[in-house]
Amino acid sequence: MARGAGGQDGGTATFLIGLAMIIGGGYMLLNGIVVRPNFGMGARVFGIGGVSITSGMVLIPFMFGVGMVFYNARNWLGWLLAVGSMVALIFGVIANMTVQMARMSAFDLIVILVLLVGGIGLFLRSLRNFSQMKFPFNL
Repeated sequence: MARGAGGQDGGTATFLIGLAMIIGGGYMLLNGIVVRPNFGMGARVFGIGGVSITSGMVLIPFMFGVGMVFYNARNWLGWLLAVGSMVALIFGVIANMTVQMARMSAFDLIVILVLLVGGIGLFLRSLRNFSQMKFPFNL
């Protein structure tokens, strides 16, 4: 006997339909999200105590670190300054992003949610073994 999705009897069509619904709903959901940067050279990246650290201030240790690495590539302090500054800058950019839903109608949102959640339900249902389950009533 042929085995279907998840090694269970049948369920391959349900699996594929659910997967297609998840992909479609996920695409539509992610396509409806707008990401706007709130970042510039004077933007606040971090705050230590009451002092704001801007992105321009983060680049100062980066410049010293790069200079130290070019002078002596084995200088661990230069590598620490350069890599640490870049990591702080990347985290600052990500932390200062604004994520919003784009304008859409209620119908669009309902279609997205039905596709996404309904697809997850079909996908998970296709992985169950119905031949061994005992139902109290006929479906």
